Amino acid sequence: MEKTTNILLVGVGGQGTILASKILGHVAQNLGAEVKVSEIHGMSQRGGSVVTQVRFGEKVYSPVIAPGTADVILAFEKLEALRWLPFLKEGGVMIVNNQEIDPMPVIMGAAEYPQDIFRTLESAARTVKVPALAMAEACGSVKSVNVVLLGVLAKSLGLDEEVWLDALIHCVPKKTIEVNKKAFLQGYQFAG
Repeated sequence: MEKTTNILLVGVGGQGTILASKILGHVAQNLGAEVKVSEIHGMSQRGGSVVTQVRFGEKVYSPVIAPGTADVILAFEKLEALRWLPFLKEGGVMIVNNQEIDPMPVIMGAAEYPQDIFRTLESAARTVKVPALAMAEACGSVKSVNVVLLGVLAKSLGLDEEVWLDALIHCVPKKTIEVNKKAFLQGYQFAG
């Protein structure tokens, strides 16, 4: 694993962004990579942005992903995907949950939720649109949206699913292991 891989995980408070980054970090460690993780989460109780940067490879010098250098942006909400699009490198992949969560200005009536987000994303980058909320619900828990998206990411990165399933067992609460395994496999199969 000579190349450093940069994954930016973006979402809204309560969507499991931080747990997803913990699972991803565990996977990278299991592969023998050096891993650096950075979290930014402000006002998450009020629906604010939660951003986690995960970098892994043979040698990683900084936990911070510079604009235009993310290999993959894993977006848990489509407006967050749009907000962080400038961080995606040319040729990078945007994996986006098609869920829409109104930010505070929209809730207060001071702004409107932007329209045509997917058209903008698709014109700028290779975009994988994922109905992750519906898939998680079908697996038995809407809280597994993050794991559905990790399944899509796993396939995109070309990493063996067994490494991911091992990380799930180590990172999620024991009572949720089975539903999360199911959610991961749904995402993995969705990605083709």
